[in-house]
Amino acid sequence: MSGICLLSSGLDSVAALVLSKKKMDIDIALTFDYGQRSAVIETSFSKKICDYYGIPHKIIKLDWLADITNTSLVNMDESLPKPSDEDLFSEVATNTASAVWVPNRNGLVLNIAACFAESMDCEFIITGFNGEEAATFPDNSPEFVDAANTFFTYSTLKDVNVYAPLLGLDKESIVKLSIENDTPLRWSWSCYDSGPVPCGVCESCKRRSLAFEKIGVTDPLFVETEGTK
Repeated sequence: MSGICLLSSGLDSVAALVLSKKKMDIDIALTFDYGQRSAVIETSFSKKICDYYGIPHKIIKLDWLADITNTSLVNMDESLPKPSDEDLFSEVATNTASAVWVPNRNGLVLNIAACFAESMDCEFIITGFNGEEAATFPDNSPEFVDAANTFFTYSTLKDVNVYAPLLGLDKESIVKLSIENDTPLRWSWSCYDSGPVPCGVCESCKRRSLAFEKIGVTDPLFVETEGTK
């Protein structure tokens, strides 16, 4: 078996890559630059991870997607939401999710990855879709994966499927699995902002830090970025 990995260098995509390596060959990892605030550090960390595992890496720029995205993940004139810990698991999270939404991003990158998969004779597209984010981001849900797989039966001539090993898992479970599998989390960047250290207050930072707190482990990323402020 072989796969194409969607690698943003975030906690989830790195964890998915490492878990998938146990089941299949990873022929290439794709990192997308669509003008997001953290694009530079995401591409840098993704390259480090691919070099570490000897996986070919390709950066795909989507400048036009940046041009049509008005939310704060891309638009520097908009402020990133700073939810409280309680907000993460309430209706407020729906609003914070919409404030960083990129139009059809996951649908787009899956289709681009399917082009590579079909061309390279790979059966799977590996993603970090997970249960915790599915609660507020519908393009992380099992229904989205099922819909994509149905679509690919028509849009590809080969049997291309989305493989989401974290589907249904929360961040705490993902961190535990990552540690058990010696995942290089020191090169995983979850923050919505550009660094050089995580902001600690955006939704993605909050979810990550809560997960590490619950299991009582220091986040290796903070060790990696210590002294870089």
